[in-house]
Amino acid sequence: MSEISREILSVSDLNRAIASSLEERFDVVWVSGEISNFKAYESGHWYFSLKDEEGQIRCVMFRGRNGQVGFMPQSGDLVELAANVGFYVPRGDIQLTVQSMRRAGMGGLYEAFLKLKAKLAKEGLFDVENKRHIPTHPRAIGIVTSLQAAALKDVLSTLERRAPHIPIVIYPSLVQGPEAPAGLINALRNAQEENAVDVILLVRGGGSIEDLWAFNDEKLAYAIAASSIPIVSGVGHETDITIADFVADLRAPTPTGAAELAALRRDQLLQELEIFSQTLTQRVSQRVEREAQTLDQLALRLSHALPNPDRMREQITAWQQRLNQAWLVRVDSWKRDQSHYQSQLEMLNPQRTLERGYAVILSKAEKTMHAVRNPQELNTRDGFEVRLAEGQVDVEFSRIREN
Repeated sequence: MSEISREILSVSDLNRAIASSLEERFDVVWVSGEISNFKAYESGHWYFSLKDEEGQIRCVMFRGRNGQVGFMPQSGDLVELAANVGFYVPRGDIQLTVQSMRRAGMGGLYEAFLKLKAKLAKEGLFDVENKRHIPTHPRAIGIVTSLQAAALKDVLSTLERRAPHIPIVIYPSLVQGPEAPAGLINALRNAQEENAVDVILLVRGGGSIEDLWAFNDEKLAYAIAASSIPIVSGVGHETDITIADFVADLRAPTPTGAAELAALRRDQLLQELEIFSQTLTQRVSQRVEREAQTLDQLALRLSHALPNPDRMREQITAWQQRLNQAWLVRVDSWKRDQSHYQSQLEMLNPQRTLERGYAVILSKAEKTMHAVRNPQELNTRDGFEVRLAEGQVDVEFSRIREN
């Protein structure tokens, strides 16, 4: 009889009691494990499981929280989570409600990253109103990176394909290790002192948070913010985020993306020129039509005011014809100028010179690569790059004989 008299709970009541007990028992806990079955829904919420060799647990991270993670997790990633232990009543499952996430083994670095990010954000280094405009037609493009970086080849290849007419200046620096921040700062300073470029690409390839840590340096962040030349950052892969990305005037997902953002394609420039030509022709035609209408009105007035209207009409017609002819000559002149400028642009394309069988020798001896113009600059010590119409090769001279 005592068993029958006990309160009988519904499944929902029991689950809610379990949920309440868990919430009272556990505060925020840190848990490490491997992500599996990761799904990002259109609502912005993340659902996944966290597992290790002996078990797994369901997890949810809501949109308001996962926006601070800084990378897009994938199944197989090792992570560390700060979460509340809970119980999902409708399904009867224990789950973690994740408050923050970081890659496993990066606790100290990630906390330092978040602390510096919050400090610089409070100082206004990330504010949109402080961002400088990226020029659409730069006279030259500077690149700050390592000469041995694969990212440099990707950037140069992209710029050669999109805008071969734009000169490139390389400001070499280490991009990894304890000496890298000072090197990057010095390279940015050299670019500003030379004032030879209109935009700077700050780039390097992907890597771990340790590999990219130079771009989370506080002094480098201030140097980027103080730069008089606009800076486009292209550090790591699309999911990699650094302090330099937040401070730069424009962030690209990859080094190649930075090159694409800094230089319009040549065919786009020609298209803009064609649009300008059409607009100019249209405005000239409108001006001619307005002047012709004005002459018609004057002719009408004169026909009523002068004693010999037929003679005046003939004179007005002659003036109108002369004016129309003058405008047509001017329009033809503008069209010839446009064609001439397009021809000049094509002639100045260094690729055309290379395609005629010429080559250019680039010296690597100094900080910035430059074309060799004097035979006395050639030597057997340093390496050189020979650029041809269909590619380039690195060479070393074994013997030099002057004529």
